[in-house]
Amino acid sequence: MSGEIKRTGRKLIYQGAILSVYKDHMEFPNGGTAEWDFIQHDGAAAVVPVMEDGRILMVRQFRNALDRETLEIPAGKLDAADEPGLACSRRELEEETGYRSENLEWLLTLRTTVAFCNEKIEIYVARDLIPSHQRLDEGEYVDVKAYTMEELKEMIFTGKIEDSKTIAALLAYESKYLKQTSLK
Repeated sequence: MSGEIKRTGRKLIYQGAILSVYKDHMEFPNGGTAEWDFIQHDGAAAVVPVMEDGRILMVRQFRNALDRETLEIPAGKLDAADEPGLACSRRELEEETGYRSENLEWLLTLRTTVAFCNEKIEIYVARDLIPSHQRLDEGEYVDVKAYTMEELKEMIFTGKIEDSKTIAALLAYESKYLKQTSLK
């Protein structure tokens, strides 16, 4: 591609609780123009909570966008755009599962939908889980259950788990920590 694509304007269309929707006015090297949608999101963090026996804690919760419950790793949005993902993942682990950990390690970073949204999710692995107390947000209803990696892979490959951050995190965790690879 020769030349530079430039944003010549941005108009706020909608301001929500977790995102802002903009209409961007774009100019192309050939002189053409277009309007592109842009969704601004402050970011999120997630965690793969590994129990002493190797099972992974998962949360089942209702997701309005799908109009059904989903099975996911614990996750939540950053309290502020500059909040460290590690702090957010620690908080979400305890809030959603009732466990805490001082042993968290970065696993990967995801950009969920790069075509129109800047959401970034930092994902961590938590070990040495310490029982605590679940602290759900108002309006949040979460069931917690531990699964083996084999059970989770079966649910991924049969379409029972569809959440992209969960799929990426679980398969990355397996590749990095459970298989003998050069990623260690």
